[in-house]
Amino acid sequence: MSFTVIPAIDVRDGKVVRLKQGDYQQQTDYGLDPLVLAMSYAEQGAEVLHLVDLDAARLGGFSLLELVRAIKKNTALHVQAGGGIRNEQQIKTLLDAGVDRVVIGTLALQEKDKVAQWLKIFGSHAITLAFDVKPNAQGQWMCASHGWTELSTLSLNDVIAYYQNASALKHVLCTDIQRDGLLTGYNLDLYQQLRIDWPQLAIQASGGVNTVAEISAVKNMGVAGAILGRALLENKFTLTQALAC
Repeated sequence: MSFTVIPAIDVRDGKVVRLKQGDYQQQTDYGLDPLVLAMSYAEQGAEVLHLVDLDAARLGGFSLLELVRAIKKNTALHVQAGGGIRNEQQIKTLLDAGVDRVVIGTLALQEKDKVAQWLKIFGSHAITLAFDVKPNAQGQWMCASHGWTELSTLSLNDVIAYYQNASALKHVLCTDIQRDGLLTGYNLDLYQQLRIDWPQLAIQASGGVNTVAEISAVKNMGVAGAILGRALLENKFTLTQALAC
């Protein structure tokens, strides 16, 4: 399975921001224009961009279509985008705007039958299911929803098993909430376990990357992609160094 380094741009109120552990009250504004940043990542050699509409993730209704169109017009980036996807028409609109893969999070937990049907309609290549997780008292990985504000009663493995049985799931983005935005490193145990349990899936690692060595580590596990957010924005390493993996 090929490996891709994927810079992420999180947008709120038109600005590039990062949240600490998904908390909207703990936001860092980097004073950057999302389009300019996307173009910079493309110039540095990125092939895929992960774009998140943080306003929509909480309120519903993806609002960055014009930004997507501008990115596609000005770069050769493949765009994986999400935030607030609630219906089939929104998926179609994003794909028509040039998005290569639509990311579905909250609804993948709340309305599994509907999302499984979308995977059949649009194809597994066009949809990434995003699961934001944290361990419960028994050490089981449990899913969170609504921009990480609510913890589900569903375990990560149960949800993945459902989609494997119901439809052709391929792309899964998994974030350890406890590490996201903290630069404490990827949770390597989480991704190792996912690779063991679900070797057929293209897993994307996300949450807390701090060094290039961690990118190499998940790559060597067979993870398909490494999402890079705050580490790039705060110059922990360069995108060029990450791509060298």
